[in-house]
Parts: sequence; C-alpha cells; structure tokens
Amino acid sequence: MSRARVARRIAAGAAYGGGGIGLAGAAVVGLLLAEAQLARRHVNGGGEHHRVPHADGRYGRTYDAPGTPAAEPLRLVLLGDSTAAGQGVHRSGQTPGALLASGLAAVAERPVELRNVALPGARSDDLDRQVALILGSCDQVPDICVIMIGANDVTHRMPPTRSVRHLSAAVRRLRTAGAEVVVGTCPDLGTIEPVPQPLRWLARRASRQLAAAQTIGVIEQGGRTVSLGDLLGPEFEERPRELFGPDHYHPSAEGYATAAMAVLPTLCAALGLWPAEEERPDVSRREGFLPVARAAAEAASEAGTEVTAAMPTGPRGPWALLKRRRRRRVEEAEPSRPAPDQASA
Repeated sequence: MSRARVARRIAAGAAYGGGGIGLAGAAVVGLLLAEAQLARRHVNGGGEHHRVPHADGRYGRTYDAPGTPAAEPLRLVLLGDSTAAGQGVHRSGQTPGALLASGLAAVAERPVELRNVALPGARSDDLDRQVALILGSCDQVPDICVIMIGANDVTHRMPPTRSVRHLSAAVRRLRTAGAEVVVGTCPDLGTIEPVPQPLRWLARRASRQLAAAQTIGVIEQGGRTVSLGDLLGPEFEERPRELFGPDHYHPSAEGYATAAMAVLPTLCAALGLWPAEEERPDVSRREGFLPVARAAAEAASEAGTEVTAAMPTGPRGPWALLKRRRRRRVEEAEPSRPAPDQASA
C-alpha cells in the first residue's frame, strides 16, 4: 500500500474516531519492544529527565534601541517534545526556539517574544495541556505557534490515528483562537545511532507514515507543515558526530540550526513576511499543487518541504501547495531579558 494511501487511512481514522492502524505488523511487536527498550536505555542513560536551556524572552533587541520607533513584538510559541524544547544543547541561544525567534526578528525587523512550553518526553496527547497553558495564561493570542511532535508517539507505540487526532485538535484550537500554526512533522527515527536493525528500518517506515498522516490532519485544520524527516535523515546520517548531540539521539547545536533554517521560511510565509512572488510555485524546484495525501507523502521524504492548504475541493479531494523553500541562515542569539536555565519536568 502506498504511503499516500496509508496516510489517508490514518487521517480518516483520526477524523472519524476509527481504531488504531498499525504501523508495523503484529508479528514483530515483541522484537520491536525488546530492541526499543535497549535503545531507550542507551539514549536516556537510565533517566527520563534532562535539563534543557530556558530561552524564553525578547529577541531582536536592535529594534528596541533608543531612538527607533516602538514596534509591537511578534509573539512566538513553541509546543511539543524534546526537539521543540531544545534538549541536547547547553546554551539557550542554541535551542530551536531562540534560533527561530532571532531569525524571525531579523526578517520582520521587529522584536519577538518567545515562550516555549514544550516538554521532553511528551507525546501528542500532551498537546491538549500545552495548548490550554498557552491560551489560558496569555493576555494576547500568539501570532504564530510552532509544534514539533511525533517521535515519542512512535517509540511508545501510540496508535497513529490517536496521535493525529490529538495533533489536529491542538491545531484547530490554536487556529480558532487566531494564531498561525506551523508543525514540524515526525522526524525520521531510522537514523538514530543506538537503534539496531531491524528496528531502524521499522522506525523509519513508521515515522514517515506518521509524518504524512500528520500533514493531512494539520492541513485540514488550516495549519502548515514542514517535513523534518529527511532533515534528520541523510544529513544526520552522513554527519552524525556534528548533527547529533552527546546522547546520539537529540540534535546538536548545528543540528538544531539546520532544522531552524528549514522551518524559518514557512514561519515568515505564514505571517505574510515573504515576498509575494516567492509564494507562487516554482516548477524548476518541483513545486506545485497536488492532492493533499500525495503532497503529504512526498513531503515526508524530503527535508524542509512545506505543505499548505490550497483548493478545498478537487477530483481527488482537497488539494495542497507543496513548496521546497530556500533555507535561511539563522544565528545563535540570547534573549535580551535572559532567564536562568531551569530543569524541565
């Protein structure tokens, strides 16, 4: 069965309350569980809690300089798991939130207020709590939210229909509140060094299927997606010492910078900060309008590929615009109101 068809079935099951659709055959579940436990012990070093740098604060201090017109800051929120939190690096400026906030401030020429509620170890069913935390405690709705989620859903064998259902609900709540939403879909877990074969092959298959199904669910709720699959694939596989952190599981500082470069253009496009001519599909870059399921399947296999809603109806259902945006370099930056590092529960 094609990846597009599997993704369509998972997304349909999520939307209509269907049961779980297995991403791996029942015959290999015992092997998966045994090898997953070994890999998890190797990665976690026997513990589930890790410190991550606290990067919340105001970025783009240049635009707050005396003598410059006061600019209303953009409000950026990160939700999700350890990848969104920035686990694996030691300085706040190396986290994806800080990198995206500083990059967005440079493009918008406005300060950016960053808040990160991502939790290491979180699965998609934690998004309800994270969204409630954001919408219940903010005086103003965030301008844009970035969600990175899915890896723990695969490693903990959460049914993909349930995973997509939770993600879709989170996107719907944020979009209804008035925030733009960009989702970095499930990374390719088949490149993690401590994971042995055949678990690595199964993990790759499962994570790409989930990423495609996530894309369909997010697009249906008015969000945009950026594939992190291949980004944590060939580039990480070829340069693991550079792009993976000390635990060989989470990205290093350079790895997070690579991911942020892929996500930043989509953030800017969602906020209307990209030139209008760059919003048109570029045939030379294999961009164009596709049925949502096909666009989702293609995006799951290529780093940095963006999918956004296009036409609501077509001969094969809703259509989406698939774009392969040019990456923008992002620089490490510290918030102008730094906060001390804190442990993440």
